[in-house]
Amino acid sequence: SIHQFIGGLRAGMGYCGSKDIDTLKNTGKFVRITASGINESHPHDVAITKEAPNYSRR
Repeated sequence: SIHQFIGGLRAGMGYCGSKDIDTLKNTGKFVRITASGINESHPHDVAITKEAPNYSRR
């Protein structure tokens, strides 16, 4: 939904230290991550009783 998109955008701006979208456009950088890196970035060794509806491991 739009609320999730806005929340993700705000979080990303916070990670980059951007106060507005123009600053994010000018200073933000994309970083390529491997499939192994994606797997490692997910929580592991945690017993999940029910999957969250908005989160998938792919």
